[in-house]
Amino acid sequence: MRLQWKNAVALSAVMIATGWASSASAGQLDCAELTTHEFGIDGLVIGSASAEPEGEGSPVPHCLVQGHIGERTGADGNTYRISFELRLPDEWNERFVHQFNGGNDGRVVPAMGSLLNADDSDNALSRNYAVVSSDAGHDGSAHPDAGFAGGTKFGFDPEARSDYGYSAVMKLNPVATQIVEDYYGKGIAYSYGVGTSNGGRHGLVQATRSPEAFDGILAGYPGLNLPKAAVQHAWDIQSFKAVSDDVTQAFSNDELKLVAEAVLEACDALDGLADGIVADSQACQQTFDISSLTCGETSNNCLTSTQVDALRRIHAGPVNSAGEELYSDWAWDRGIEGRGWTAWKLNSGSERMNNLPRIATLGASSLAMVFSNPPQDVGGDPDSLVSFLLDYDFDTDVTIDASTAEFPEAPMEFMTPTDVEDPEMADFREAGGKMIVFHGMSDPVFSALDTIEWYEKLDANNGGNAKDFVMFYTVPGMNHGFGGPATDKFAAFDALVDWVENGEQPDYLVATTTPDNPYLPELADATRKLCPYPAIARYQGGDEMDHDSFVCQ
Repeated sequence: MRLQWKNAVALSAVMIATGWASSASAGQLDCAELTTHEFGIDGLVIGSASAEPEGEGSPVPHCLVQGHIGERTGADGNTYRISFELRLPDEWNERFVHQFNGGNDGRVVPAMGSLLNADDSDNALSRNYAVVSSDAGHDGSAHPDAGFAGGTKFGFDPEARSDYGYSAVMKLNPVATQIVEDYYGKGIAYSYGVGTSNGGRHGLVQATRSPEAFDGILAGYPGLNLPKAAVQHAWDIQSFKAVSDDVTQAFSNDELKLVAEAVLEACDALDGLADGIVADSQACQQTFDISSLTCGETSNNCLTSTQVDALRRIHAGPVNSAGEELYSDWAWDRGIEGRGWTAWKLNSGSERMNNLPRIATLGASSLAMVFSNPPQDVGGDPDSLVSFLLDYDFDTDVTIDASTAEFPEAPMEFMTPTDVEDPEMADFREAGGKMIVFHGMSDPVFSALDTIEWYEKLDANNGGNAKDFVMFYTVPGMNHGFGGPATDKFAAFDALVDWVENGEQPDYLVATTTPDNPYLPELADATRKLCPYPAIARYQGGDEMDHDSFVCQ
């Protein structure tokens, strides 16, 4: 993993310290030269390279490079290429971040390098990392007439599917690193991959497909089995439809808060302290019973039996008529009252989406066009997308493992780590790679229990020593991304860097709430421990606001 450059960097540091080196930028190219520099890379086009001064949207002076690689005409007749931007700070720290983006990709998100610490102003670029970002090989705005389905039209091209799943990162990463090293005239000391959601999935995939490319990977709430999670979208919509013809009205905010309060009553104190956080999630799954909220003849503050059945069905996960599991079960957790849970699962609050949940307006076309084989065309208006999910047949329409002559890679092949069913990550381990994974227990898009199952298999296949190269943390209450009744602000990237560069294996992470968290105002000044799985933070007595009053066990 870039060992030759690490030795060179160490020698360079000695030379500078002893006065042998004349200038840190002696071999550096001028930013404007990059558009004409001969890199010797087939298909590379650098469209622009501009010096960006420090200012709004530019935390440090840097060179902004924009270009693309691999332009081609797809099987569907559309033009494809992997577009990217690369930001090269003037005061480079000799490190590189590949920014893995989320959702359906399809646009070049500014290459700032989020460090996933709930503070957007503190990013990799502001710390003088070189950062690359791409659209993963397709332009999500190329089909504006397709409505919400426009961003997934690329699913009709087999290579675009593969690029989205894994190969765009594999094609771009060596190009980006060569540009970095040519520009600065020196090698990259350490390379990192960072992403959340689909971007977290990218990280797990690359650990198995290009295990020597990254010294460290930070994967937040990863879409580990994304095609299977997309099947859950149909399961959810059909479950809500059984409650109300208008799925957005299946549960009110007060009813979801009622469920959250019941979870707290049953589970909050299982970790030794009733503080609004369900840290002992495993015990909670055995303790909490949703049927306790079923209305009786004289009940108030309760759910109808139909509502209870819908939530039980959703949390159990999708199955076919033979009872075969199609994805995963889900954890009961306080975060069900979080705005992030509602927006994804039930009601987006967006008039443009007809208030339909994001799993319908953003997820249905992914299931149809990208995770079905062959792809199924679907209208891009909200009603058509919901209809597709309502009509989805769990016996005949689940083709995530299917391949055809035209689409030889099944969705589960191009979207998941190569060893997803029996994970070992042996090549990444042997290459010396380190990884930190974290997942919110109330993520409504990807089940944290699915990630837990993956990690347990990984640990078993590594003789109980997966923690030697992969640390996994669950975050009670956190939704899809930061938010919800959770201590969701923590410095996982710092822990990863310390592990990679100094050999300091992380233990617990110190977490706080993000400012103005509406669910946990009483913990605004508190700290909590996020413990490496399977340990949980148990209260031992003392200051209830201090993480030192908790132990991981």
